[in-house]
Amino acid sequence: MQRIGATEAVFRRLKSLIQSGEYAVGDRLPAELALAKQFGVSRPVVREALHACATLGLTETQTGRGTFVISTKESPRLTFAGVDASDLIEARRLIEIPTAGYAAERRTPDQLRQLFDLLAELAAATDVHDWVRYDGELHTAIAAASGNKMLTTLVADTRRALDPQSEFLNLTQDRRSDSDHEHEAIVRAIEARSPEQARNAMADHLARVAETIARIGD
Repeated sequence: MQRIGATEAVFRRLKSLIQSGEYAVGDRLPAELALAKQFGVSRPVVREALHACATLGLTETQTGRGTFVISTKESPRLTFAGVDASDLIEARRLIEIPTAGYAAERRTPDQLRQLFDLLAELAAATDVHDWVRYDGELHTAIAAASGNKMLTTLVADTRRALDPQSEFLNLTQDRRSDSDHEHEAIVRAIEARSPEQARNAMADHLARVAETIARIGD
């Protein structure tokens, strides 16, 4: 089983146990090592699944005491690094869609090679944290190819919240394969020097991310 798949499976199982009432509000969950043995996975997988539960507002980890159930209902508003997910996607649409169009118009051969190199790194990544890092580098490289330093700075600044969101979606919603295809469509449009196609491809990518976030909790 791939690590991303294992984490998603453990996350969904924990969420089910909490929402079914097997672990009630106020209960302390078993320690990471005990959960790892129960589910037949490594402690890092359990740790990431618990972090996803905390992101949804189901659990809270208290230093020295353990992880406790604080709600059986998922939070209706996801936040990453203190930024509301809906605010993040709204800002990305304003910044990254036109940025992709400028990149298609202005990219250099070296910048295009870098984009394809990053696509290859994303495809080859076996660890979710490496994938998230390359994801951030790709989006920032697209902004750099726009030739607009202000847009490049804005895109880079969003990664503070986007990196944890990207990790969360890939661990719990298995977004990686779809994202890889969407990223390639953006880069291919930039390669073709088609601003319209690049903007449309980026808009499609962001729409699919938004749809995934909206489905959480359904």
